[in-house]
Parts: sequence; C-alpha cells; structure tokens
Amino acid sequence: MTVNGAQFEITDGPVRAVVNEVGAAPRILEIGGLPYLETYPEDHTPPMGCGAVLVPWPNRVLDGRWTYDGGVQQLALTEPARGNASHGLLRHTTWQPEIHYLDRITLGADVNVQPGWPVRLRATVAYRVQDGGLTVTHTVANRGHQPVPFGVGAHPYPRAGEAETDECTLELAATTAVDLDPERKVPVGDPVPVAGTDLDFRVARLLKGVELDTAFGGCLPAEDGLVHHVLRGPDGGVELWADPVFSWVQVYTPDGFPGRGRAVAIEPMTCPPNALNSGIDLITLAPGETWSGSWGIRAVG
Repeated sequence: MTVNGAQFEITDGPVRAVVNEVGAAPRILEIGGLPYLETYPEDHTPPMGCGAVLVPWPNRVLDGRWTYDGGVQQLALTEPARGNASHGLLRHTTWQPEIHYLDRITLGADVNVQPGWPVRLRATVAYRVQDGGLTVTHTVANRGHQPVPFGVGAHPYPRAGEAETDECTLELAATTAVDLDPERKVPVGDPVPVAGTDLDFRVARLLKGVELDTAFGGCLPAEDGLVHHVLRGPDGGVELWADPVFSWVQVYTPDGFPGRGRAVAIEPMTCPPNALNSGIDLITLAPGETWSGSWGIRAVG
C-alpha cells in the first residue's frame, strides 16, 4: 500500500485510467498509449494538487473564515503561508469504493461536522472511461438537518499527449476574469470582461511565455450545451468539457511540475475563490437533497 492507497484501474478499448484511493484523484489517463493527464509515481503524494477533488469548496477561503447561520466558522488553515483554507476537506481522505467495474469506478467519502464546517455531507465521484475519454461525475448529498452552501471543483493537469506545454495553444470558454491578490490568491474585485485584455483566451493562444494563476468566469456553453476548454499541441490536443454549472475555471501554469517542467492545470469549478465569503455562484443544498454535475477529458484532433 502506497501513500495514495489502493490503485483502481479502469479501461475501455484504448483508454486507461488509474484512480487513487486517497483523495480519489485520477493519477493516470492514457488514450492509445499517450498521456492526457500529467502523472507521478504511485508512491509519491500528488504534486501541486494534481487531480484533487475539491469539496465542499474549490480554491481558497480567506483566513479560513466564513459566516454560516449568523455565526463565524473557522476552518483549519491548510495553506498557512498565505493564511488560507485551501481546496476543501477531502484531498487527504481515504475514499471508499462503492462500485468498481471494468470501465468505471465510484468512490465515496463523508464531510463530517468539524471546526469550520457545520453540516454533514456525503460526496461521491464516479469515473468512467467511454467514448475515447474520461467522464467524471460528482454528487454531493446533504446528510444534515440544515441547508448548507458549498462548491465543487477538480484540479486536473491535462496534457496534449507528448507535446511540450510551451508548444501548445490554450482556448477557454471564459468571458470574465477576476483579479487575485498576488500574495494571498483571493479575489480583490469583481469579475471583469476579458475582451480586449491579455486574459482573453476565447481564441486559442500559444502558452509560451504566458504565466497564469487566474480565476476565469462566465464560461459559456457551446451549441451542445457543454463548456469546452482546449489545449492543443502540434499533433493533436486534449479537451476539458464540463456541464454549465462549472462556469468557473482556474488556470495555473507552474514551471516545476516534477518530471515535466512546464505544465498547465485547467480546474473546472462551480464557484470562484473565496466564494464562501462572497456568495458568488454557491450551491445551497436543503436537508436530504442531492446535487450532481459532470466534466470530462477527451482527445481531440
């Protein structure tokens, strides 16, 4: 048993994925033998949040503090250098497999009542390899006795096969972006249109020389009803699609991804950073209610 727990493999024809038991993070996605997610050895912890399932909030909560039902909630500061609570409460949890077939697996975990989180939730994430790619479906159920707001996100690092990141172009469905405090990485203003700015990726742009750690919003669905973000290399690309509820996307371009160098995270989110305080695009679940949303990754020509 490694630090990532059991390794769950699912396959369908040329598509193969491997999911960690700890954190329920997808560690490998290969299509036709080529990598379409950045990966790492199974005996190493996921670098830079790689593949993390972000529940019950994505991104950061300033000072780990928010207000619920008239009282102040204080979360653990899991990003102490910046004084934030980061990326939810389930990244280091051992998830329980509920279903495991050849081409799919569903894992579940509880968000228990704890300092900073007042209502019990049940989260599941279902991975299925199909139609030449990977489909990911999140569900969140309110197991408590009061309504509660929440958000969901994921932290994949897509890659266009063997192409170097700086050889790739990036196209986003986002129409807005929000300025982040450079030190604390939380919003310092309202979302603004990207049109006419250097954050406009509605038309594909080469990533070479581009440095991003940016929250984009206003992600518009295409005619098929889905949001589409595309990373394309010289010999083909990879698309991250999502249900319209994932109207936010964080894009991060680190230089030092282990064994890779330059990489790009394209993180679908239902709400922006610090949403537990701003209230922007939070989802509220009544007692006994369940929410579900999907996104996925597939190869494109």
